[in-house]
Amino acid sequence: MQSVRKEGKTVEKAISKALEKLNITREEAEITVLQENNRGLFGIIGNKDALVEVKAKPDPVKTGKEFLEAVFVYTSLYVQVEVIQEETNSEQVKYNLSSPDLGIIIGHRGETLDALQYLSSLVINKNTDHYYRVILDAEGYRDRRKQTLIRLAKKLARKAIKTGRRVVLEPMPPHERRIIHITIKKDRRVKSYSQGKEPFRKVTIETAAHE
Repeated sequence: MQSVRKEGKTVEKAISKALEKLNITREEAEITVLQENNRGLFGIIGNKDALVEVKAKPDPVKTGKEFLEAVFVYTSLYVQVEVIQEETNSEQVKYNLSSPDLGIIIGHRGETLDALQYLSSLVINKNTDHYYRVILDAEGYRDRRKQTLIRLAKKLARKAIKTGRRVVLEPMPPHERRIIHITIKKDRRVKSYSQGKEPFRKVTIETAAHE
């Protein structure tokens, strides 16, 4: 964490010098007063300036971006990392990745992207007071995958209704299973539930009247 120590005739002047040096605002700083100013005897003998230490508060969103950029530099992939943070939801941060190598970054059914999202969440939330929900996307992949899962859920629901048999999907991460469950819940003729342990937990779809 970047920090500086500055002296000044008063505490406020010392703080101002430190903030200027770090190029940050007071709200972005952690301030420790190491020594109060002292005018000494008769304001002449033993004068002491104030001494403060100012640190830049950690920026979790910036930390996440720097982490991702470092990963891609290490892998020699050219990737642009864009931060998308909505003002209405300060506890969620989204990173969008752009690259000519999107297939590698996304991986099979988004497995690589999911792994990077998980690691980014660990890095961001390591030293924060509140939890940030991290979403890692790659040029709209998340929405395309969501639409694919919705179509799959509807198709398998029809199959379960037609055959009267349970339909078991392949293992999916929690956020993808949730999309399946939400879609199935809209059709009263069928129901869904998850079984198994991570990372092999699967969704089962069956008719609502199934015993």
